[in-house]
Amino acid sequence: MAGRLDVVVVGSGPNGLAAALTLARAGLSVQVLEAQPHLGGGARTADLGLAPGVVHDTCSAVHPMAIASPFFRRFDLRSRGVRLVAPDASFAQPLPDGAGVAYQDLARTAAELGPDGDAWLEVFGPLVEHADDVVELILGDHRRVPRSLTTAVRFGLRALEQGVGPLWNRRFRSDAAPALLTGVAAHSITPLPSIAGSGTALLLGTLAHAVGWTVPLGGTQAITDAMVADLLAHGGEVRTDHPVRTRADLPPARAVVFDTVPATVAEVMGSRLDRRIARGYQAYRHGNGATKVDYVLSAPVPWADERVRAAGTVHVGGTRAEMVAAEHALTQGRHSEHPMVLVSDPAVTDPGRVAADGNRPLWTYAHVPAGSRVDMTEAITAEIERFAPGFRDVVVASQCVPAARLELHNANYVGGDIAAGAVTLPRMLGGPALTWDPFVAGDGVYLCSAAVPPGPGVHGMGGWHAARRVLAQVGIHRPPDLAP
Repeated sequence: MAGRLDVVVVGSGPNGLAAALTLARAGLSVQVLEAQPHLGGGARTADLGLAPGVVHDTCSAVHPMAIASPFFRRFDLRSRGVRLVAPDASFAQPLPDGAGVAYQDLARTAAELGPDGDAWLEVFGPLVEHADDVVELILGDHRRVPRSLTTAVRFGLRALEQGVGPLWNRRFRSDAAPALLTGVAAHSITPLPSIAGSGTALLLGTLAHAVGWTVPLGGTQAITDAMVADLLAHGGEVRTDHPVRTRADLPPARAVVFDTVPATVAEVMGSRLDRRIARGYQAYRHGNGATKVDYVLSAPVPWADERVRAAGTVHVGGTRAEMVAAEHALTQGRHSEHPMVLVSDPAVTDPGRVAADGNRPLWTYAHVPAGSRVDMTEAITAEIERFAPGFRDVVVASQCVPAARLELHNANYVGGDIAAGAVTLPRMLGGPALTWDPFVAGDGVYLCSAAVPPGPGVHGMGGWHAARRVLAQVGIHRPPDLAP
């Protein structure tokens, strides 16, 4: 592309691609620079060489926000050939004496929770009824008055209740419902209880009943491929194997949008940042990490409670008290004896992921202290075996990527921090520095990664919000149509 570009986007995760294709559709010249040899950041699917015909998602695997996100609704993944399918059971929590299961059917979920069924309905019923308002509240840029103040108050009160220790058990009389909520809150990899964790649980729990926890047929790569195809179709360029460490690595451009951690922006752009923002970026705090173990299985996981076998996602951590203890250990730099483990079984909803010989993928990760180099294969295997006796017998192969190695494949995952920063309420609402607009980092410099609202997840909203700021800079106040 000759001459000065309008925009350079650094990083090709879902947010970077969302920003790039939005700007390209508005008629701007756009180039995406990616340090890795492949595009997509954590939204990729790859053959790990573990078994013929078996592919694994490299990081993100389950996407309730991809189907609910206002950006992806505009982009219309289905019309681009991406099929998002949801299991009947969005997620499950095995317990020593049974399990809790969150079905897409809210009434069925409540019925199976027995004495806590009414409490579950009280928490989620009004939020599911107004799920679009919940999505607008949480996935917005948090710089406008919420569309529904009633929903905002309901959500806030529930987040406060489930985020404060003395309050969070007051509704419940058995183990299943509180364990179900805590398993989802643990996605935030933060000490529990916490407001950030409870907000995560409420958003994802609402989506579990409103739209389901979907997976793309064939794997997450389908989402990335659709975004890249649209970008290229509208004149955008992509360059892989192009790390950006200094300004000299950037082509001349009117604006630079970073889908990176804040420290990278400060390192590359230096004096182009406001000093206050630069200090915030340099002091940005990362959280604890995740160690990933991918398995190839010869048969489905033999969960002791057969209801769990219908769930696409399983949170393996036991009771609420056990999960709290496991997450607390991380704050002390210790590996828990019973780590919090997340399990995704894509073949539950996508039979095409089963190879001709019957082998199938299983995606897992365990929460560990930041920078952990420990191979967690045995620990994760033991935790699954605890609730699925005979699991070891169906394991054909496995591969571990310790937390310390994750950032070699994605520089945003510092020390294995797959959320690209400690998940706290100030960060989720305000971003990485004390500033009114977290997407604007300096003179022609923007940030669109998971470090800005609405935070982690495959939703594209950070890129959408940042792109709208870039467009306003050049006098375009109406964003382009994203439909195919």
